[in-house]
Amino acid sequence: MALLLGALATFFAAKSLGLLGPSAASTEVMLVVAASPIAAGQVIESGQVKTMAWPQGKAPEQSFSKASAVVGRVAKHPVYPGELLLEPKLAAVDARGGLASTIESGKRAISVGVNEVVGVTGFALPGSYVDVLVSAKDAANAPFATTVLTRIKVLAVAQDTETDATKPKVVKAVTLELTPSEAEKLDLARSIGTLSLVLRNENDTAVAGSDGTRLSDILRSAPPEPVRVAPSPAPAPAAAQARAKPPAAPRPARPTSDETDTVTSIRGIAKREEQP
Repeated sequence: MALLLGALATFFAAKSLGLLGPSAASTEVMLVVAASPIAAGQVIESGQVKTMAWPQGKAPEQSFSKASAVVGRVAKHPVYPGELLLEPKLAAVDARGGLASTIESGKRAISVGVNEVVGVTGFALPGSYVDVLVSAKDAANAPFATTVLTRIKVLAVAQDTETDATKPKVVKAVTLELTPSEAEKLDLARSIGTLSLVLRNENDTAVAGSDGTRLSDILRSAPPEPVRVAPSPAPAPAAAQARAKPPAAPRPARPTSDETDTVTSIRGIAKREEQP
């Protein structure tokens, strides 16, 4: 009896002094996680979620502690088993599901036709990012190609909003997520030429700085060689020029006015000046 009372006294004393840490049950909370895969645009059902113990100090913000808070809502992004359900991953409470529920606020969805090459041979999948190029002719009928949109998110390929990344799928149309101004650029670009998609890394946020490419840029891959002009001969020394060039004959003196007014006449051996 004395030992029991001593143990109880020691326990309460240690607890009052803070020498005993909190129990494991008090350091954990129950959070809602996915029990099975949930596709983007799908209405969450009760069998697709469950609660799991989570360290209280590591519980992320905007998480859910009750499954009833997420059942009936629409997932904006794919959710995988064991992944926490967070508010940013879900559409608004009154969303009805489908592709429209996955579009970010302030953006629009527009579909464009592609072929096997333009669609990056099926590797442009939902959730990936692409640049959009247009190839057309200008007012002078000269061909050109330029990037009109950068880092555009692919929402769907054909009618699929989720595709296995290990199994590329060749489709005839893709749906892109754009702002209203980007949608206008894309609609104008496809009306003047041919569109192409350029697949990019999802973590690459750099903006393309290209000024476009014209036919002359392709045909002239290297700068033209400068025109070579034959060097002019060096001038000969003055002494050599003097030897090579004969001296010029002296110019006759111009007659004076007196000389032009008289005439010399010779008769026999007599010589005299006479006026004309």
